[in-house]
Amino acid sequence: MSRSKKAIALRHVAFEDLGLLAPVLADAGWTVEYREAPIDDLDDAAIHDADLLVVLGGPIGVYDEDAYPFLAQEIALLERRLAAGRPTLGICLGAQLMARALGSRVYAGHAKEIGWGALDLTEAGRASCLAPLAVPGAQVLHWHGDTFDLPQGATRLASNALYPNQAFSHGTHALALQFHIEADPARLDLWYVGHAAELSAARVAVPELRAEGAVMATRAADQARRIVAPWLARLD
Repeated sequence: MSRSKKAIALRHVAFEDLGLLAPVLADAGWTVEYREAPIDDLDDAAIHDADLLVVLGGPIGVYDEDAYPFLAQEIALLERRLAAGRPTLGICLGAQLMARALGSRVYAGHAKEIGWGALDLTEAGRASCLAPLAVPGAQVLHWHGDTFDLPQGATRLASNALYPNQAFSHGTHALALQFHIEADPARLDLWYVGHAAELSAARVAVPELRAEGAVMATRAADQARRIVAPWLARLD
C-alpha cells in the first residue's frame, strides 16, 4: 500500500487492547484507531472500509446476542468484510466472531482453558506466519471457555490437546487466533483484576498464572512481532 494504512481495533473491554501488537503495527507504518464494540456505531463505513480490522477479545459469548445486541451488528460487519476479502484479524472472541460470520457454530467448550501453553501446528500452520510457534519453548496465552467448528473454506493452522481449532486462515487476508499473542505479561495484572470472578469460578490461582507469564516475559514481544509483521507485510 503506497497510501497511509489505517487499522481499526475493535475493543470489547478496555484492558484487552492491542498490547504487544501496537508497536508492530506502528513500525509497519499503520495508524491505529480504537472503536468500542459495545457502544460505537458498528455500521460506520469507516470500520467496514478500514485497511485492516483487528477484532479483540472479551468475556462474553458470540451466542449472547439477547444480552448484548451489538453482537449481531458485529457479526454482520464481519460477514461483509470477509465476503469482500478485506484484511481482518480476530483474537479470541474476535476469532469466534469470525467463525460465526463464516457460518460456523460457536458454543461452550468442554473445559475452560486459561494459562500459557504450546500449540501443535498443522502443515499449513508451519508454512504460515504462525511458524514461530513451532520453536521449542514457544507458548501462547489461552483464555477462553468457548470454541467453534472450523468454517467451510477455512484452513486449520493450529490445535492442541483440548481444542482442535486454535487458529485458522480464510483466504489470504483473514486470520483467526483463538489464543492471545498480543498479551503483554507485564500488563496482565489488569486482566487478573478484570477477570477476577472468572478466575475464581474456574479455580485458577493468580500467582500460578503470573508465574507462567513470567517465563514468557522476555520473549513474548519478539514472538508477537515474528508472527504478525510477516502477515502484515503480505497485505501490501
